[in-house]
Amino acid sequence: MKINQIEIALNSADSQERLKALTALRNYEPDVVVPLLKTKLNDPEFIVRSFVAMGLGRKQRPDAFAALLDLMQNDRDYNVRAEAANSLAMYGYSALPHLIELFQQNQNWLIRRSILAAVMDLEEPNALWEICLAGLAGSDATVQEASVEALGLLANSVKAQEALEKLLSLCGHDSWRMRYSVAKALRQFKGIQAKVALGQLRLDQNHRVVGAAMEALL
Repeated sequence: MKINQIEIALNSADSQERLKALTALRNYEPDVVVPLLKTKLNDPEFIVRSFVAMGLGRKQRPDAFAALLDLMQNDRDYNVRAEAANSLAMYGYSALPHLIELFQQNQNWLIRRSILAAVMDLEEPNALWEICLAGLAGSDATVQEASVEALGLLANSVKAQEALEKLLSLCGHDSWRMRYSVAKALRQFKGIQAKVALGQLRLDQNHRVVGAAMEALL
């Protein structure tokens, strides 16, 4: 699509036409794309705003970063806010303080899972450690389990010992899902403490936990 066609489609009453126009923008440079994306920041359809968030991550400019921050913090739909967090992470280290702040302030499981996944990809151990601790301190079980598994990524980092100690403290957790996540994370650690803990988890009363611990032998 040519730019004039895209502009017309972006103002269509048909959301599918607007989505088609947003998809077509991938072929253009950020200086062309970002101003057009910003015109749809308040689109009535959450899927359109989600596409806008994706585009602002791929077509990077300072004002695109600012727009993503606003979407991530204030959009009325959690799906859009989660997508904005994913896109903001594409900006790298500069996004970390904002991602960490939102994770700590917002308890929504979808936003937290999205931020956790994004930070895992950034290879910043201190930030990941901080996010994992906050996730474990929260009340959502799925975020807690994901945070435990993410601790395994710290096995070869400056946070390795702290991550290992945290995992060891969770080996006897009441939830088998948490113990399962602990077993998966401990497989990333090579020391004797991890091996002893995995040995104990191989005797767990839940067969899924046993299976996860046994995989460390393969």
